[in-house]
Amino acid sequence: MMAGLLSTQCNSTLSKLKHLSNNPALSVLTSTHRKYSSKDGAGSEYLHKSIVPSMHYQKSLPRLPVPKLEDTIRRYLAAQRPLLNDEQYSNTEKLAQEFQSGAGKQLHEELVALDKKNKHTSYISAPWFDMYLSARESIVLNFNPFMSFNPDPKPEYNDQLVRATNMVCSAVRFMKTLRAGLLEPEVFHLNPAKSDTDSFKKLIRWVPPSISWFGAYMVNAYPLDMSQYFRLFNSTRIPKYKRDELLTDDRGRHLLVMKRGNLYVFDALDRDGNLIKPAEVQAHLKYILEDPTQASAFPLGVLTSENRDTWTGLRQKLLDAGNGEALQLVDTALFCLCLDEEVLRDHIHISHNMLHGDGCNRWYDKSFSVILAKDGQAAINFEHSWGDGVAVLRFQNEVFKDTTEKPLVGPGSQPASVDSSSAVRRLEFKLNDELKAGITKAKENFQAAVSKLTIDAMEFKKGGKEQLKKKKLSPDAIAQLAFQMGFLRQYGQTVATYESCSTAAFKHGRTETIRPASIHTKQCAKAFVQQPGQHSVEQLLGLLNECSKYHGQLTREAAMGQGFDRHLFAMRYLANSKGMALPSLYQDPAYAAINHNILSTSTLTSPAVSLGGFAPVVPDGFGVGYGVHDEWIGCNVSSYPARDVHEFLRCVHKSLEDIFTVLDGNPIH
Repeated sequence: MMAGLLSTQCNSTLSKLKHLSNNPALSVLTSTHRKYSSKDGAGSEYLHKSIVPSMHYQKSLPRLPVPKLEDTIRRYLAAQRPLLNDEQYSNTEKLAQEFQSGAGKQLHEELVALDKKNKHTSYISAPWFDMYLSARESIVLNFNPFMSFNPDPKPEYNDQLVRATNMVCSAVRFMKTLRAGLLEPEVFHLNPAKSDTDSFKKLIRWVPPSISWFGAYMVNAYPLDMSQYFRLFNSTRIPKYKRDELLTDDRGRHLLVMKRGNLYVFDALDRDGNLIKPAEVQAHLKYILEDPTQASAFPLGVLTSENRDTWTGLRQKLLDAGNGEALQLVDTALFCLCLDEEVLRDHIHISHNMLHGDGCNRWYDKSFSVILAKDGQAAINFEHSWGDGVAVLRFQNEVFKDTTEKPLVGPGSQPASVDSSSAVRRLEFKLNDELKAGITKAKENFQAAVSKLTIDAMEFKKGGKEQLKKKKLSPDAIAQLAFQMGFLRQYGQTVATYESCSTAAFKHGRTETIRPASIHTKQCAKAFVQQPGQHSVEQLLGLLNECSKYHGQLTREAAMGQGFDRHLFAMRYLANSKGMALPSLYQDPAYAAINHNILSTSTLTSPAVSLGGFAPVVPDGFGVGYGVHDEWIGCNVSSYPARDVHEFLRCVHKSLEDIFTVLDGNPIH
C-alpha cells in the first residue's frame, strides 16, 4: 500500500525511490554498517583513495518532497489521537480541518512555490538553521550531544598521549581525504554485492554528476547528502545578538588543545598543507600534558556555555580588550582536542564528562571536540546547528577504524626531538574586571544547570535484534514500545514522544520526526501493563505485531520526507516571516503539548561508538539514547529533578522482560 501511495504522491525523482518504502532496511538509512575501502597505506596523507569522487552524487540527489497538506493533517491527527481525550481530540480535529481548507492551504501553496524557486536546497534547510542559530539558551545540555568511542581493542594503545596522537593524525588524514575529494561517498547499499564493488565504482565514476544518483539507484544503492561535511573542520559557531553565525575558514592549519582550562595551539599541517610527522604531534601533545601551568582561575571556555546573548556581549568585551587575534585562532582551528585529567569510573561518569564536563576545559562552540580522559576514554561532543550527526558519525567511524587498524604511533614510539616550546603557543587573554565577573557568573550558571541533571544506563541482556528479527518484529519498534510501556507503568499516561530520523537521502535533508506514541502502542502498553492477566499470549503477540508494522510504516514515511512535523514547522516559520497572524492550529494547546517532547529519543549502533547521550529537551522530560544490538538492548537516559530516571529504567527493563517472555510463548503476570 505504501508503495502505491508514494508513487501517486511524490515527484518523479522521488517515485524512483518508492519500492524502498517497502524495505525494512530503510529504518537503518544512516546505518553504520557500511564498508569503507582502505586501499592506502598507513604512511599516506589519506585514509583511502576513493574510485568515485566524494561529491559525485551531490548534484543529482533527489529533492526533499513537500508532503501533501491532507497527508500532513491526517498524520498529525493520528499522532495526536493517543495523547488526547475525546473532547480535546474533537477540538484539535476541528482546528486541523479549518487549517487545511483555510490558512494552511495558502501557506502550503506558498511553501511549494518557494521550494520550486530554490531547487538547489530543501524547504527545511534554511528554517532549520534559523531555529538552531536563533535559540538563545545555552548550547550545553540543550543542544550539544556526545558519542563516546569504544576503547582501542589493544589496551596499551588507550594511553592518553598515544591515543590523542593517533586520533589527531587520523582526524587530519580524514580532513585531507575529504578535501581532496578522495573520501568514499556516503552510500546506503541495499545490495552491497552489486553496488559496493570496484567494478561498479569504476563504471559509475564516468556517469556525469548530474545523473549519477540514478546510476546508483539502478543497483539499489542510495547516495546520501554530504553537504554538511565541509563544516566539520575549521568551523565554529559565533555568538551574535538574536541569531548566531557559523564561521568556516579552511586556511587554518592549527589545532586547538585544551588542558586545565588553558588553551594551546600548534600547527598540525605544514606550509604545504601536509600532516606534520606523527612523532611531532606526539611531542607537542606531550609538552602540553607536561606543562605545569595551573588551572586557569578565569577559564575562557566556560563562556561558551552561557546564554547566547550574554556570551555575545562578553565576546565583544573580549574583542574590545584586545583579544581578537587569540579568539580568531580559537575560531579557525581545525578542531578542538580536550585533554582531561580525570579518570572515568563508569558509564555514568563517562556520560557526564563527555556531555558537559566541568565547563572549563571545553569550547562548546567548535563544530566538534575530541575529548580524551586521563585513562584514554574518548568521545566527541559536537555543536548541533551545522549538522545532524551523520557527518560526525562517519568521521568517528573512520577515525576509530584508522586509529585501531593503522595507528601511526604506539606505546613504544618516541616523540620527535623538536622544540615544542616554540611550536606550541599557550594563548594569553587580557581580562578586565567585567570579563572576570562574567566568567565567574558563567561558572555559577553552568554548575547550577548541570547539577540538576541525572544520568543512568541500563543493559537488557535477555535478547536483542537477532531474536526480534526471527519473530519478524522491528527491533526499533520494540525498543520504542518498551519506552511507552515503561512510562505508562511509572506515570500512568501516554505522552508526546520524539524519535529522530535522518532525511539524508535527499539534497540538504536534515531530519524528520517519527512519532512512536500511537493508538497501537497505547493499546499494547495498556494490555501488558494494566491488564496482564486478561489477554492470551496469542493476543499479546498480535498487539506486538501491530505496533511493529505501524512503527515500520512511520519510519519509512519519515525517511522518505513524509512525516508531518517538518512540514507544519516550515509553514509556521513562513507565517512568522510574513508577519501574519498565527493560524489557530498553532495556538491549540494540543499543538504545544505534542511539541513538548517528554520522551526525546535517538538511536545509534556503530562499531566505533560505545554510547551516545543528550539531555532532556524539556524540564519534565527524559533524554533517551539507545541501541538495539544483536543479543542485547542498551539505554543511556538523562533527566532533571521532575522525573525519576532510575525508576524509569527499571520500568523499561520490566517491559522488555515482559515482551521477551511473550515472544518465548509464555504468559505474563
